[in-house]
Amino acid sequence: MSRLFISASRKSSGKTSISIGLCAALHARGHKVQPYKKGPDYIDPHWLAEAAGRNCYNLDFYTMQHEEILAAYSRYSSDADISLIEGNMGLYDGLDLDGSNSNAALARLLKAPVALVLDARGMTRGIAPLILGYKAFDTNIDIKGVILNKLGGYRHEDKLRNIIEHYTDVKVLGAVHNSAELDIEERHLGLVPSNEDNACLDKISQLRTAVENQVDLDAVLDIASQAKALPAIPVEVTPHVSAADVRIGIIKNSAFGFYYPDDLDAIRDAGADLVTIDNLTATDLPELDGLFIGGGFPETHMEKLENNTAFREQLKQAIEAGLPVYAECGGLMYLARSISWKDTKCDMVGAIPADITMEKRPQGRGYVQLEETDDSLWPDAENRIIAAHEFHYSRFINLDKNAKFAFRVLRGTGIDGQHDGYVHKNMQANYTHLRNTNSNQWAKRFVDFVRQCKHQANTKTP
Repeated sequence: MSRLFISASRKSSGKTSISIGLCAALHARGHKVQPYKKGPDYIDPHWLAEAAGRNCYNLDFYTMQHEEILAAYSRYSSDADISLIEGNMGLYDGLDLDGSNSNAALARLLKAPVALVLDARGMTRGIAPLILGYKAFDTNIDIKGVILNKLGGYRHEDKLRNIIEHYTDVKVLGAVHNSAELDIEERHLGLVPSNEDNACLDKISQLRTAVENQVDLDAVLDIASQAKALPAIPVEVTPHVSAADVRIGIIKNSAFGFYYPDDLDAIRDAGADLVTIDNLTATDLPELDGLFIGGGFPETHMEKLENNTAFREQLKQAIEAGLPVYAECGGLMYLARSISWKDTKCDMVGAIPADITMEKRPQGRGYVQLEETDDSLWPDAENRIIAAHEFHYSRFINLDKNAKFAFRVLRGTGIDGQHDGYVHKNMQANYTHLRNTNSNQWAKRFVDFVRQCKHQANTKTP
């Protein structure tokens, strides 16, 4: 099975733009391209999925076991011609001293050849010891080629090609010249998501053209085909409920788009019919048994969200009437009383009697570890410790000191540094993003909770 790991010497080298361009260029050639992203991330996968024409899946050592990563890779790549795995940060960067959660470790686990994207601005002869050092640091990592990025012109390209050919045995797969047209707009959480960027398709087309013209795609395919065989990993098949018996809404638009596709699959597999709702335009909340509001950027849409008064009021009434609701990060912000950002304050749903303020620096960032409390609405009976992640620039103010929480924060920030998962009636809302994994099958627990609430409502005596 052909596969290639796209990494870099350091973050901000342009590997995401190159990865998007590669996905789009190979897809345009007629190849079935399966993209992956290392670590927790919603934004880059949006772009990669759009470019490849199929969902991008996350592979993460913190929330997944090695066998689980291999099984997920095998499952989603089974019908693909080539798989592209985009790393995060630099090839050898990671949390642990031994590099056990680094990009290199994932490339080694997947036995994937590596293409190193190098920001070559201002570099000449010094690029050779950089490449040689990366190859020598871990000889178990198969660095097959480099893609030179952000070059100053053809003279610069020729110099670097000659230097690399003279001093190393690494193949130059491509040389992409510096161009402002290839930059994707960034904001406080990284790239602007593709579902929010009106020029997304144009940008992907530009990246595809740049890669087609400046990267040797045949060489990329040849290197990817040299990937060694992976061990046979039995793929666990999740029992699928034959007929959906609960109706769960999912708020999804340019303001709320942070959803893992395999989590949504797990919700469907648990017996839920997912109904997409656009709370920017819809004035009525449809009949639902439950609701899931993922993360996103409500602050950039807060005037529109505030102006949709009818929807906000209906949602608050439904929550007070006992509608099971689960919200993460941006969804949590939307359920609060208000959001303040850039000297502007807008009213939100008000199901959480507290206010949100945006800060200039991250208030919670990275991996978290949570312990479920007795107030959790749909607890895990076997494992009360949860590995997850958070990334938010907002924080709560005016929060009730007597609030109930589903989690104690063992690592991370959460809502107040000690707790996360605000609980009110059948609503749970956290800053933490959960991932549905073998050790935390939250999707089934949530659907079971929705089903239980529906049954109780239907059996109440009039």
